[in-house]
Amino acid sequence: MNEYGQAAADILTALGGRDNIRAATHCATRLRLVLNDESKVDQAALDALPITKGTFSNAGQFQIVLGTGTVNRVYEEFVQQSGVQEVSKQEAGALGAEAGNPVQRLVKLLSDIFVPIIPAIVAGGLLMGLNNLLVAPDLFFKGKSLIEAYPQYADLAAIINMFANAPFVFLPILIGFSATRIFGGNPYLGAALAMIMVHPDLLNAYGYGAAKLEGTVPTWNLLGLSIEKVGYQGTVLPVLVLSWILANLEKFFRRIVPAALDLILTPLLSLFITGILTFAFVGPLTRLLGDGITAGLTWLYDTAGPLGAGLFGLFYAPIVITGMHHSFIAIETQLLADIVRTGGSFIFPIAAMSNMAQGGATFAAAMTTRDQKLKGVASAAGVSAVLGITEPAMFGVNLKLRYPFYAAMLGAGLASAFITFFGTKAVALGAAGIPGIISIKADTIVPYIIGMVISFGVAFVGTLLLARTRFNPDLAAPVEVAAPAETTLVATTPATVAETAPVSQVVTPSAAAPVVETVAAPATAADPRLTGWVMPLEGRVLPLGEVPDPVFGSGMMGPGFAIEPASGEVRAPLGGVVETVFPTGHAVGLKTDSGLEILIHVGIDTVNLNGQGFTPLVKQGERVSAGQPLLRADLDAIRPQVPSLVTPVILTNLAEGQRVEVSGGQVTLV
Repeated sequence: MNEYGQAAADILTALGGRDNIRAATHCATRLRLVLNDESKVDQAALDALPITKGTFSNAGQFQIVLGTGTVNRVYEEFVQQSGVQEVSKQEAGALGAEAGNPVQRLVKLLSDIFVPIIPAIVAGGLLMGLNNLLVAPDLFFKGKSLIEAYPQYADLAAIINMFANAPFVFLPILIGFSATRIFGGNPYLGAALAMIMVHPDLLNAYGYGAAKLEGTVPTWNLLGLSIEKVGYQGTVLPVLVLSWILANLEKFFRRIVPAALDLILTPLLSLFITGILTFAFVGPLTRLLGDGITAGLTWLYDTAGPLGAGLFGLFYAPIVITGMHHSFIAIETQLLADIVRTGGSFIFPIAAMSNMAQGGATFAAAMTTRDQKLKGVASAAGVSAVLGITEPAMFGVNLKLRYPFYAAMLGAGLASAFITFFGTKAVALGAAGIPGIISIKADTIVPYIIGMVISFGVAFVGTLLLARTRFNPDLAAPVEVAAPAETTLVATTPATVAETAPVSQVVTPSAAAPVVETVAAPATAADPRLTGWVMPLEGRVLPLGEVPDPVFGSGMMGPGFAIEPASGEVRAPLGGVVETVFPTGHAVGLKTDSGLEILIHVGIDTVNLNGQGFTPLVKQGERVSAGQPLLRADLDAIRPQVPSLVTPVILTNLAEGQRVEVSGGQVTLV
């Protein structure tokens, strides 16, 4: 039996045998398995396998990280030995979703609907936060706002306010498009239905309460039935339910309507019937239910106060592990859409406290752990966490060591109780961390900042203290003697990686970029392996820790950096041979002439698109030169369907402990 066969056999045994495996597939870096019972997995045995870089469970799939070039060989042996059912990535995802309980399935459904529209909501939310800074009294001047002090900027505030309100006023259109697509219907019909729900001929939903009290609500008389002509601006639940009805009506009519008339009758009947149901029955009922849920949550927050918020903050990170935090997006959206009644979202500030705590614990873990590789991961992941992205810190560091995670929970709980005592709420969505300051109600920004300090500080100090107790596994482990520090080598390239600060810097793969000759001490020469480097994508360069995926963000696959792409053409960073072009076209592996192995993985979870939006331009075994196009990605088509387009660029075969740093416009191997 070869090494891959032995690895497959060991993995099969550790997973609990053939009877525990329901289905299997793989992507460019990992095995994706649907198991019958994850409690039967021998996690210690999997972690001990030399070939295994890491494991985690997500959305009903148990994923084992093996790396490019290795995963497909192990997968072939694994399937042959186990006789397991091979499925596509979409089928594996569907089976994984079915394997969850009803709550897990609901969470995944809400996540699939709301994740694609988050950028629009966040953009509107941050503009709302900016408007908040301009019009809030007592923030910069006692007794007056910035606009009152400088009235010449009043129209600027008005424009920003209009831009900020648009995504929330027309929120049903965003949700209608996304939800109808997830429910299996035509998303453009979903958008059309939502447009009907916010049509300007209707009474604006924000004026419904006053009109009801005055008895001036307009109505239609339809066959003796009085129907209120009221819009659904800023609502969530009505359009979710109606999108489901629309999608199922469309599928029903497609089955019974003759093919010759399908294009005409199916959309007509589906939209007309759902439209009538919207205003006659379903809309009013779901509006009442949605208002009741919002009022109930607000009452619970106001009643439970700091104690309830403290418990929420304490358990927020464990909730993130389960993935249930994705369901909060729908709740927060409704709280913000109804901000006049709710005062804003109490969930966002608590999430920020949890993120800051994870960051503080990660920084402390970097100081206490003896694992040199983990130290490198922790430093980048800590920065990412305080900026609002915690997956690398949580999954890559804190959960592995455990004691930092406990300290982070305590810090988040105490800070959440503190900010709630001062009534801290968000008036917008954004990055839940330091950048979130702009999203907070102006009169509670100071408590928010103090809360972040408490959260970070308690988690940091708590981690240092717990590191001295039995909770720290290093105390029972033999002391590792650190290898001599690697010499810092700096690339001299036609186009080097941009410095991560400022993050707004855009780097292009143009070979005409000026040559940089800087050498960081104590290096004396450039690393010949990087000579001639060309950036593989145009876009904003990010540290690897900011990749919203635990495998890449934690460095399981190896060191590297990431790019938030501005265009979809992926180029070869160096000359060499194409080792891997994944069948779905979303990832490519290259072995350079200088011996480096480089993986470029476009976006997160893009394997699930099954090639849609990707056009490979090279084949496996083909020789390429630096700057040669490898694949094209239709970013506009891909963006709404995946969690992120951030593209990891990984150097998979560097020496143990060596890492890639991006500083001063230079690529540095440390």
